Amino acid sequence: MRAAWAVLGGLALGGVLAWWVGRDQAPERSPEVRQRAADAAAAQAADAVPALYRWRDADGTLQITDTPPKGVPYERIAREPVPGIQVDAGH
Repeated sequence: MRAAWAVLGGLALGGVLAWWVGRDQAPERSPEVRQRAADAAAAQAADAVPALYRWRDADGTLQITDTPPKGVPYERIAREPVPGIQVDAGH
């Protein structure tokens, strides 16, 4: 009879442990998880926006293409202008 109780207790303890480990922790419970998810989404959104690439070829001619050149330094520029007016006090 004691063996039956031990097996039953082990099964109950195993079920509780499986529930505890496998439970779903909602992101709203953890601000860190929510912030990491927001950062990842922002990074993916920035990569999804089509960009243009500005670089100079061997003759010094300015090139703007939709694919980055290989072996040449380039600058990634947005296809859409930034809305509003930007003021730079340095000039």
